[in-house]
Amino acid sequence: MTRTPWTIEPRLGGAGRSVLIAPVAAMSVTVLIGAAITSSLGVSPLRALYFLYIAPFSTLFNFGEVLLKTAPLLLIAQALAIGFRAKIWNVGGEGQLILGAIGGSLLPIFFNDSDSMLMLPGMIALGMTCGMLWAAIAAWLRVRFNANEILVTLMLNSIALQLLYYLVSGPLRDSTGYNFPQSVQFPDSAMLPLLITGTRLNASLLVGLAATAFAWFFVERSMIGYKLEVGGAAPNAARYAGFSETHAVWLSLLIGGAAAGLAGVFEVAGPLGQLQRVVSPGYGFAAIIVAFLGGLNPLGILFAAVFVAVIFVGGDISQTSAGVPYAVNTILQGVLLVSYIAARLFVDYRVRLRAPLRFERAQLQWRH
Repeated sequence: MTRTPWTIEPRLGGAGRSVLIAPVAAMSVTVLIGAAITSSLGVSPLRALYFLYIAPFSTLFNFGEVLLKTAPLLLIAQALAIGFRAKIWNVGGEGQLILGAIGGSLLPIFFNDSDSMLMLPGMIALGMTCGMLWAAIAAWLRVRFNANEILVTLMLNSIALQLLYYLVSGPLRDSTGYNFPQSVQFPDSAMLPLLITGTRLNASLLVGLAATAFAWFFVERSMIGYKLEVGGAAPNAARYAGFSETHAVWLSLLIGGAAAGLAGVFEVAGPLGQLQRVVSPGYGFAAIIVAFLGGLNPLGILFAAVFVAVIFVGGDISQTSAGVPYAVNTILQGVLLVSYIAARLFVDYRVRLRAPLRFERAQLQWRH
């Protein structure tokens, strides 16, 4: 066995400190690295900081964009965090969002002339059902064959994306849309109401905030949430108490699928107004970062969602104002996650270098 040059020991009370210290440290590192990356592309550090983190709040429209992007991140992250607390690792939020967008688009595509008040509720029901069915594939494979849900949900993301490409290029393509891979424009009855005039912010934010309140109650006050948390923290104790692992798998994945599917409906019924080849800039993947950055805590996730939304909007502004590649967005999200993991390591654990082996032997001989 190879002898490592360091030891890792748990700190007493580390979990309490990590609630605040680790996220703040991760966000600070991300801010600095974001400025460094954009500076290396020819943008001055102060301008880089302004475009990435100040400009998203500089106008009412930009601030509306931050809140608009907060909504899907909040919806998906709150649901994923419930499963993560139970050690059910659903990383398929992106695919479930896409299926929700597809399912929610069927009514306004095939009943495009309808002005029924039931249009939007029907879209929501179909989108959530499609997201749940997509997640149910992973749940069934996990329960029936013990397939790893990380691999299954990850692969289902790619299948969902290819299915979207096929549908918008074929069966669901607008025949009068000059051969562009997109559906018809949705009628007004299929669109979410706007919250603030002069912005694109819509009612999806209110649903995201309601989901936060529901997640808090589910995690902190409900027996089902308690069972899921015990199953994740102490699986042997949960089995001894009669808590069903099968039920935990199904419940966690179906909740995640429903929330992601709902977020997909809100994208096509909100800022997009139609089904397109790109219905998400990566909300399903970014929501995983949001869930962990928020410490899997509903209130922490709320603030983490706003910060990641700022990165999205700041990246867009940097691209249009300074020519910074959009890939910087993805890089900063990765930096944020890695920084958070590293911060949690040093906050929750004490890392010590080992003394050379000859000194350890000499200490043992002296003691004896």
